[in-house]
Amino acid sequence: MPILDLSPDDQTITLTGEVTLPEVYAALPAGLFPPFPHVNLPGGVGGLIGRGGFGQTFPFASDVLGVTFRAASGRVVRAGGRTVKNVQGYDLTRPFVGSFGLLGELLEVTLRLRPGLSVGHVVHPGPLVPSTARFTWAAPDGTHVMHFGHGREVRAALDLPGAQPVTVPPDYAPLFPDGMGVGEAAALRDLRLGWQDGAPMPEAPALFRTLAASL
Repeated sequence: MPILDLSPDDQTITLTGEVTLPEVYAALPAGLFPPFPHVNLPGGVGGLIGRGGFGQTFPFASDVLGVTFRAASGRVVRAGGRTVKNVQGYDLTRPFVGSFGLLGELLEVTLRLRPGLSVGHVVHPGPLVPSTARFTWAAPDGTHVMHFGHGREVRAALDLPGAQPVTVPPDYAPLFPDGMGVGEAAALRDLRLGWQDGAPMPEAPALFRTLAASL
């Protein structure tokens, strides 16, 4: 499994783009969590970074500390690093997150890990609305809510009418045989976007396309 560095003391993990989300969870010690829910999505961590995350109710890019990617020109670009202040020149880390591959192919990424004494995951029949939980998304079986932190906070976030515990991490990769894009006929939906099989990436602004062409 291509996990390049795991530092529980620094609360960071560095890995290659093809690592799956469940593999990250399996590699972490108890009490540390990555900035995404325990689900399987197509494209692994590289696809997740390109789409700008999934299900989070917080700024996902703030937990991406550094990226190494290959631009369309073939140039390998390194941006950011294991520490927040490890930035020289232009900060390309945040523009890369959510760029849907326009800036290049992810090779390596360093993620911030967060501590939590307790974790819970439920699915309930209510609508998808803003939540105090760290992750929330709508799937064919209902609205999923996942939270980690202090036990009391977790219980409060998951105290939803009709909620049922989720004991097996959902595998959503089969919903997207042609790739996970943005569309209205959504197989999944979070608070940002609807995710549809085979749908294209969003239209990039002209300035962003100019940035991609310059790399």
